[in-house]
Amino acid sequence: MNKSLVTNLTAVILLVLGYFLENTFLLMVGLFALSGALTNWLAVYMLFEKVPGLVGSGVIPNRFVEFKTAIKTLMMEQFFNQENIDKFVANSAQNAKFELKPVIEKVDLSPSYDRLVEVIMNSSFGSMLSMFGGADALTPLREPFITNMKSSLIEMTQTDAFHQMLQDELDQPDVMADIQAKVAEIIDARLEELTPQMVKEMVQKMIKEHLGWLVVWGGVFGGLIGLISALIMN
Repeated sequence: MNKSLVTNLTAVILLVLGYFLENTFLLMVGLFALSGALTNWLAVYMLFEKVPGLVGSGVIPNRFVEFKTAIKTLMMEQFFNQENIDKFVANSAQNAKFELKPVIEKVDLSPSYDRLVEVIMNSSFGSMLSMFGGADALTPLREPFITNMKSSLIEMTQTDAFHQMLQDELDQPDVMADIQAKVAEIIDARLEELTPQMVKEMVQKMIKEHLGWLVVWGGVFGGLIGLISALIMN
């Protein structure tokens, strides 16, 4: 139901009835109600649309740059400030404990094994190992090494000491600043996609219902003023 339309039609009906019935009370109530409702409707309309000759109209699309800046300020100061990021990280550490097992299981540790073999072959033990086939002699150790290394890493990352060290590192000011900077970049990128029309539609969607009540109450209070005026005149 369009509150503005219903209010204005009601005011017009009262005005017409008052005129043809020569009823001063209905006439004044309808006239003042229509005046209040139309005035508020025009004010609401001017928030979103440019009206030629009316300075200040179309304020929301005209000020969409300031609107985008206000959105970013709100997001960064109220949602992604350092205190809230600290709480998020602390809750993550407490509830999820930074479960790294899935990540470790996907990591290819073959380069680590190759590096180990390289170190062994470059050591004094390498010349002796060469008599038994060199690096190829260590090939059967590749899979057991990788499996055991992953198990060791998983066990290490599941200890309270590891989580505490990770938490301490995340609590460093430069880490928090880096997180905030990345969040700000994401917000900036999204806001750059906004156009004046998108800003207008977004605000209209958020407050359309409440703005409709402004027209309704404009008609109600206008009608009351008209009624009081008619009583005084009589």
